Amino acid sequence: MAAYAAGRRHAREAALRPLAVRRQARPAKPRRWLAALLVLPGLGIVTAYCVLGALGVHVEPSALTSFLVPAGALLTGAGLVLALPPVTAWLAARVAASTQRLPLTLAMRHHETTPGAALRVVSGLVLLVYAASLTQGVLVELDQVSRRTAPSQEYEGPYEGVTAEQRAAMAKVEGVSGQAISADLASSQGALLVATCAQLEKFVRPGSMRGCVGGRPLALRDPDVPADELRTPGSKHPIVLRDETGRAVATARFTAPEETVTFSVAQPSALTSAVLLVPPKALPPGLHPTGAHLLLSGAPDPEAVRAVLDRLAGIAPAAQIDPVGIVIESLSQLGVIKGLLGTGMVLGLVIGVAAFLVSAADRAMDRRRRTATLTLLGMRPRTLRAAHCAQVLLPLAVGIGGALVAGRLAESSYLVTGGGAVFWDGEGLPLSLLSGLGVLAVAGLASLPMARRHLDPELLRRD
Repeated sequence: MAAYAAGRRHAREAALRPLAVRRQARPAKPRRWLAALLVLPGLGIVTAYCVLGALGVHVEPSALTSFLVPAGALLTGAGLVLALPPVTAWLAARVAASTQRLPLTLAMRHHETTPGAALRVVSGLVLLVYAASLTQGVLVELDQVSRRTAPSQEYEGPYEGVTAEQRAAMAKVEGVSGQAISADLASSQGALLVATCAQLEKFVRPGSMRGCVGGRPLALRDPDVPADELRTPGSKHPIVLRDETGRAVATARFTAPEETVTFSVAQPSALTSAVLLVPPKALPPGLHPTGAHLLLSGAPDPEAVRAVLDRLAGIAPAAQIDPVGIVIESLSQLGVIKGLLGTGMVLGLVIGVAAFLVSAADRAMDRRRRTATLTLLGMRPRTLRAAHCAQVLLPLAVGIGGALVAGRLAESSYLVTGGGAVFWDGEGLPLSLLSGLGVLAVAGLASLPMARRHLDPELLRRD
């Protein structure tokens, strides 16, 4: 639809102004006021949020920010394209007035007289670089959403549905650092935790555990959880013990002692309801509490979580292992979204460079008469190639430079209003700079063969 509308518009211009379409008429000056009308409000919005982020002000997501940030990004992108011709013409006039090199003078005078050519050639790449910065911001925000702030990730699975050999193999899986057994108390809402002090330390915040003594039952206390009668010293907790076949064979009674282990865990956690810590040696060999659950601990990174889940599924395919606090379907969807956005960035850059080369070749065909005239006047091919290269690189460098700066501002404003802890994406800046330099290098090399030494008599005869 867009191609049809553009074709209709240019066909109408060709019918009304055939001389201008043939590029023999002086083009109209670019409208600076229109570019300023779009750039200034857009940059004002995104810069204001960047200033708030630099001052450490946390802007909560709201309906206002959901409207202003996309509006600022759209206005900035549109104004960036429309501002390219007047900025290129102004810069070309300054460079042409100060330079003494013939190729650079030819290129700058060409841009000064026909600034609209810059918009035609490089606007697509400028928008792609700008959109790539915004996409990078979306990826950073998605990474913050999918990444837990907890120091460790807990995994909870059934105990009775897994053999002893499988439990031993799951505890040794790469990425698993700790293991424990949790069981609900029959007469209360609390839970019993079967683990050593070293194993418990793998589940809690670093440095938060106090008063743990190995070899005997201890009361558990999280200061963030309200105290109740279950944690009162002297309270009785009967536990029904089962063997590997699931048959109840014995009953154990534990009394909450006065010695208390204090710890802190990141919510949500399977240890929140634990009121009593029992060392594994306190249970008879081969027996476990009724309703026991196997708890594992590992790194909180989404990649590590997916890898651990895959390894655990390979050991016990029938067991349902759930990462505490994470919805597996959402984690998979976020991975797919990240992959699609990353692939779109790469494909968009490749397609944009290809479209740029086609547009640059088209512009070179339009300049054949000018090239033939300069060659007839004695201009050396090396000088013409240098002029062509400068004609391509000047608007592209200005556009990509502006797109990188404006894109970083728009990306940071999105991160500031996204509610995450990261306001400035420092990791994506080197990649953006290298991509921009790579595009400039490809464009410069592709423009060198455009100036041909062959003289077409037909081109000269038309003039």
